[in-house]
Amino acid sequence: MSLFLVITGLLLATLAIAIALYLATARRYQSSYSVANSYDQWTQDGILEFYWGEHIHLGHYGAPPQRKDFLKAKEDFVHEMVCWGGLDKLPPGTTVLDVGCGIGGSSRILAREYGFHVTGITISPQQVKRAQALTPTGVSAQFQVDDALALSFPDASFDVVWSIEAGPHMPDKAQFARELLRVLKPSGILVVADWNQRDDRQLPLNFWEKPVMQQLLDQWSHPAFASIEGFAELLEATGWVEGTVETADWTEQTLPSWLDSIWQGIARPEGLVRFGLSGFIKSVREVPTILLMRLAFGTGLCRFGMFRAVRTNCTVPSTETIENQIASV
Repeated sequence: MSLFLVITGLLLATLAIAIALYLATARRYQSSYSVANSYDQWTQDGILEFYWGEHIHLGHYGAPPQRKDFLKAKEDFVHEMVCWGGLDKLPPGTTVLDVGCGIGGSSRILAREYGFHVTGITISPQQVKRAQALTPTGVSAQFQVDDALALSFPDASFDVVWSIEAGPHMPDKAQFARELLRVLKPSGILVVADWNQRDDRQLPLNFWEKPVMQQLLDQWSHPAFASIEGFAELLEATGWVEGTVETADWTEQTLPSWLDSIWQGIARPEGLVRFGLSGFIKSVREVPTILLMRLAFGTGLCRFGMFRAVRTNCTVPSTETIENQIASV
């Protein structure tokens, strides 16, 4: 047997083992605990923060996209979302709930640069601990563990409800929509940015899209992606939206983020020294999922959706009230 065949065989065997390990170590959604556990681990090892900074979300590169620093693009995303949602017209002291706040990057910008009073919530205790550590005294941003599907706040608690890339972790999209609007004051503004899949009611997923989508769900603890159209319908179905939900597609503006995130590992080799071989392996393990994300968003399988809604002044009975009324008949 030639040396070439031996080397080829070893490479194929290594590739097969790598693929098997990738599939076997998927972070499949099981419950809110599996989401919390995944983010606890990412926060504790520090690798995600080192490469992605304080903002664990995509960046905004303009339309058409321009070359931009990866971390700067993430900060720009927050400001672009503020302007798109009309939040830049709101006065200092506006109360904001940041749903799925991560380690508080967006919350701190909203508090520091716009004068808002921000409450950030996440399902991850480690993210709360890190967000608190990163927030300087005097910045009006506080953080707590909470479940976005059963928020601990009373009805009509906030002037603004804000959320970036939290929706894919929610198994019940209708309940997520209801909770976002329930805690919003009448005439308050909801602004959401999320990863979405193509509306498969219009065009079902084909033979290659189905396995790609399954990996995007399995690898990062996502139970399902909503479509832009579908989630807008769920928001309007609550009866708490004034008029219609405004939507936009920011896929083009955010698309460079995926390959830029991989480039961070090449451009910043000091991470290998800081986190060692185990950290390097953990980082490399995420590359296939990032490439699948780039494929999905680049081909139209996934879309980056923006949602803006204004809370109606009308009072809509709660689910508990409706159930009690039915029971009394």
